[in-house]
Amino acid sequence: MSGTTEAFPSLERSGLGRIARTAMGVVFGTTATGMATQADAQSATTADTQLPTVSVQGAAAPTRSGYQTTMPSLDKLTQPLLDTPQSITVIPKQLIDDKGVTSLRDALRDVPGVSLAAGEGGQQGDNLSIRGFNAQNDFYLDGMRDFGSYTRDPFNLQSVEVLKGPASVLFGRGSTGGIINQVSKQAQLESVTIGTLAFGTDGTKRTTVDMDRPITGLDGAAVRLNAMVNDGGIAGRDSAQNRRYGIAPEVAFGLGTDTRVKLSYFKEQQYDTVEYGIPWLNGHPAPVNRSNFYGYSNHDHFRTNIDIGTVRVEHDFNDSITVASQTRYGSYRRDLRVTEPTLIGYATANNIVQSNVPLANVLVTRRTLALSSQETNLDHEDDVTLRFRTGPLEHTVVTGVEVARQTSDPTRYTSGTTTTSLLNPNANVSFYPVTSPVSSIAGLTANSYAAYVTDTVKLGQHIEIIGGWRFDRYDSTYHQIIAPKANVTRNDDAPTWRAALVYKPIENVSVYASYGTSFNPSAEALSLTASTAAVAPEKSRNYEVGGKWDTLGNRLSLTTAFYDLAKTNVRETNPNDATTSILAGNYRVLGFEVGATGHITEALSVFAGYSYNDAEVVASPNPLELHHQPPNAPRHTFSAFAEYKLPWYGIEVGGGVNYLSSRTASSLPVTGTSIIERAPGYVIAQLMAKAPITDTLTAQVNITNITDRYYYDGLHPGHIIVGPARAALFTLTAKL
Repeated sequence: MSGTTEAFPSLERSGLGRIARTAMGVVFGTTATGMATQADAQSATTADTQLPTVSVQGAAAPTRSGYQTTMPSLDKLTQPLLDTPQSITVIPKQLIDDKGVTSLRDALRDVPGVSLAAGEGGQQGDNLSIRGFNAQNDFYLDGMRDFGSYTRDPFNLQSVEVLKGPASVLFGRGSTGGIINQVSKQAQLESVTIGTLAFGTDGTKRTTVDMDRPITGLDGAAVRLNAMVNDGGIAGRDSAQNRRYGIAPEVAFGLGTDTRVKLSYFKEQQYDTVEYGIPWLNGHPAPVNRSNFYGYSNHDHFRTNIDIGTVRVEHDFNDSITVASQTRYGSYRRDLRVTEPTLIGYATANNIVQSNVPLANVLVTRRTLALSSQETNLDHEDDVTLRFRTGPLEHTVVTGVEVARQTSDPTRYTSGTTTTSLLNPNANVSFYPVTSPVSSIAGLTANSYAAYVTDTVKLGQHIEIIGGWRFDRYDSTYHQIIAPKANVTRNDDAPTWRAALVYKPIENVSVYASYGTSFNPSAEALSLTASTAAVAPEKSRNYEVGGKWDTLGNRLSLTTAFYDLAKTNVRETNPNDATTSILAGNYRVLGFEVGATGHITEALSVFAGYSYNDAEVVASPNPLELHHQPPNAPRHTFSAFAEYKLPWYGIEVGGGVNYLSSRTASSLPVTGTSIIERAPGYVIAQLMAKAPITDTLTAQVNITNITDRYYYDGLHPGHIIVGPARAALFTLTAKL
């Protein structure tokens, strides 16, 4: 893959050094004159405890107390979380900071029903399941699709919203188990100056800067800048390395007025030494050292270059009519060479070794995958929110249109294989072969058009009825220009809808019942084949009943939900013709979840949740798949984190646990056997303590995996990603 170095310039040449020097200046007080005024210090303190003021089409702005959030950020959700008939988990910035989280992937561990997965082929970066269904293509940034295979860093996030269940009425294609919406920090009229500097026992060196200033002489205008540099390893995995930097400026005009304009840009670049973990052995993770690395330490890499620009305009005609228009262009470039360890040649199937073969004699086949690609996303959305009455009925209507165009142009390379010892692999060997001939050049273009409307009707103080409908047209064209040549198209028309009833017996309690649908077209992941182009979209539906209660003076939010979620017409290989696909599968999940978020006392905050998911393949043309768990669908997930403010010297302490039950890498047995690949569950725990050093400087320490548990973090039918070992992260935070 010639030209890779020039396509992805080094971090230093891209500005890493300058950003790092600026961030250290903020942390240690060597900033420009006038930035550390007493007024700025007070404003920074205020900004750390409250979300920025954001217009949400006439609704109240998001607020929080501790870990508690009261309003969703999305324009299409017009009611408070208490009255929204859907399971929604909001991860606030305070929790991200308290836990010392440096990736969105780690932040999502605290969401019940979420299970992390390993990358596959060219699909690197963030990968996970929600309620047992893959959600790798269901990431959003401020309500618009964030399609890209990269590791998302939370340096520019104010919160993360995870909406559970099918939601095509809100977002279009996908969203079977749910979606992840990242809420960016936004420019505001209060000054903010925050800098952090962190060092970890796993080699982490990290710095961030968050600055906001009103624009002098221009009423209602402000600019905000967030930046990050991260260079770190993975505890217990000596060969893995994560290097990235990011910058995210935003300028806003008309804040606090009827017309608001926001211009934002987001850039993140990473250069990782990536690894595919360890192999399976007879249906179980191979019993090898956590530090074993089966790749090529001098050649394996994962590089991304992400650029996203957004323009948003909002206008309030009056208290009854608000219009919002948002346009975004995103470019996602990636280049990877990664090695997958598999066991081949010991039986009729991969990863199976005959019992008479000593492990010391087992060889691992290193299969190298190489790819370079660029994905683009041009998206435009117009929303109108109308508030009016028809007799005794109070309506809140959100209607709009969306037009989007996405492209993908992957080039794949052929690489040879070598072998190494299972128990004592040698990573310091020359890559083989030296050159990588092109194996395929492909391209896909997808155009989507949508119109939608949702009406929330209030009947007095106790009853709300919600109805929504959306129509999507999704056209995709795929071509491959190197043999085997291909040129296929797929056009889908898909209506989706949702309905819900909310009953509020008292002001701070709601009980709801809801129904929603979604669809998954064949080209959802910007990939298509002659086989998949012949089949219609998969369809999903969800029945859910639940309750929400804001108690203890509205300081603590308690939630619960019971659901019946099914995906019908799942794409399966035709048993009569392996070259074609048919819609014949059926996956079903019966489950419930509970959550508690907020203050139990003035000093004690909690963020906790549990999810039970009984997932099963209930129909399939392959009888070997029936009644097994779908891949990466654990039955139990539980997480809890609590923080307590001690009465002495402003010291705060906290701790938490994460539990995940066993899960499978596939619902099908390994070829030629009856063995299902399954990894055991795990419990990991963490501790936190922080204390003020001065009025503007705070020290914090986070210890993760305090028992040094050897656990399996991400599963794939070909490999397993091992979780990090015990590590400590020391952070200094300056608020000026």
